Amino acid sequence: MVVQTKLSDTEVDLVFHALADATRRDIVSRVMVREQSVSSLAAGYAMSFAAVQKHVAVLERASLVTKQRNGREQVVHGNPEALRRASRLLDRYEELWRDRVSRMEDILAADDRRGDQEEGAPA
Repeated sequence: MVVQTKLSDTEVDLVFHALADATRRDIVSRVMVREQSVSSLAAGYAMSFAAVQKHVAVLERASLVTKQRNGREQVVHGNPEALRRASRLLDRYEELWRDRVSRMEDILAADDRRGDQEEGAPA
């Protein structure tokens, strides 16, 4: 089994668009704990069954969840690997920003040392 670790720009857009909504984040949290039918998910929200179905469809397009028909019900399963890939992407962004902050700190420290040396120079 090959596990994809990189996300294309389109996949990144789909994942973060899906996670931008509080209801969808809650659905992901709920189905990561245990699979649930769309109707049981819908019972937990003050919105129509159709609205919850649309949220699940957005999550499905982003590969954050999968649906499986079980008789008359559609059971929603979480996809932890999709969340891991998104997390790794965020980790890379964090590393990039930490490196930039570190470089800025080095530049500021060098400027401070130069300023201290200039102040100590004979007039």
